[in-house]
Amino acid sequence: MWYYEKKLQYPVKVRECNPRLAKFLIEQYGGADGELAAALRYLNQRYTIPDKVIGLLNDIGTEEFAHLEMIATMVYKLTKDATPEQLKAAGLGEHFVNHDRALFYNNAAGDPFTATYIQAKGDPIADLYEDIAAEEKARATYQWIIDMSDDPDINDSLKFLREREIVHSLRFREAVEILKEDRNTKKFF
Repeated sequence: MWYYEKKLQYPVKVRECNPRLAKFLIEQYGGADGELAAALRYLNQRYTIPDKVIGLLNDIGTEEFAHLEMIATMVYKLTKDATPEQLKAAGLGEHFVNHDRALFYNNAAGDPFTATYIQAKGDPIADLYEDIAAEEKARATYQWIIDMSDDPDINDSLKFLREREIVHSLRFREAVEILKEDRNTKKFF
């Protein structure tokens, strides 16, 4: 199903160790509106979505895993040289005690990832509106992280991710219109 190319979808550069920024980015790793929740949501919903848009959910769900990889790379690079004292000062002390520098699926507040973040109603239109909302929430979160960051290199990668959220939202909106149009056409048996 997948072909893995051993490079990031977009380059990730980090100027300096910054555990505080890493803590914010963890929201997009394991938070409710993060990349893992999006990937799992879309790849799950594709089983009950009409064939006309199934490829869209597969494509975007797969791309979300590439975004997850970018976030993981950013967090790793921002924390790899941090001392335990720096991690503690950034609010990552509990994370360090539980996981050392290993990434773990939780949000910026430290709450673990939960399947309750993922919605699937089985109604294609309802699910696609959920997907649009998810993309818009992720876009907003990326903007807020950019607003909190003073690292132009990280901001470059974050802007790429923010723009991809916009593209995904637009593609889901197109899928809604395709399904609405299909629903409104007369069926002959």
